[in-house]
Amino acid sequence: MTQNEELRIEIARIEDLPDIVSIYNSTIAGRQVTADLEPIPVESRIGWFDAHQPDRHPLWVLRTEGRIAGWLSFSAYHSRAAYDATAELSIYLAESDRGRGFGSLLVRHAIAAAPQLGIKTLVGLVFGHNEPSLRLLGKHGFACWGRLPRVAELDGIERDLVIVGLRVGE
Repeated sequence: MTQNEELRIEIARIEDLPDIVSIYNSTIAGRQVTADLEPIPVESRIGWFDAHQPDRHPLWVLRTEGRIAGWLSFSAYHSRAAYDATAELSIYLAESDRGRGFGSLLVRHAIAAAPQLGIKTLVGLVFGHNEPSLRLLGKHGFACWGRLPRVAELDGIERDLVIVGLRVGE
């Protein structure tokens, strides 16, 4: 991130969806970030987009230099009411914007925003071999709360899923 670079985190608009999906799809080939194995079409994410209501489970975009550099979302951790104060955190960055400090910016935004949304616990589901994401979240206080061994298979390789979490509210 450069000193004069203007960065804005704001609620995503439907017209942002193609860029959001493009950033998501850019992570599929690396087999490190998502369990999707093939790129997804924009149309398949309209319901997902609509489920991200700003007052409960927002979807934010990070804008810089007139474009979307990444996005952050809170999703329901589980459909049962007892889990309403817990949200799953997702962060995706455009390839050209990784390693620029934008991930930390989005994590800090998530932690700060959670209490105002009634969220007391943030949970992340991260592949065990995704060391950059585990380091990023660990740097901001997320701890390993569990490991599901070999629950995903990517190109014939079984992968662990690490559950990380952080309490953000009383």
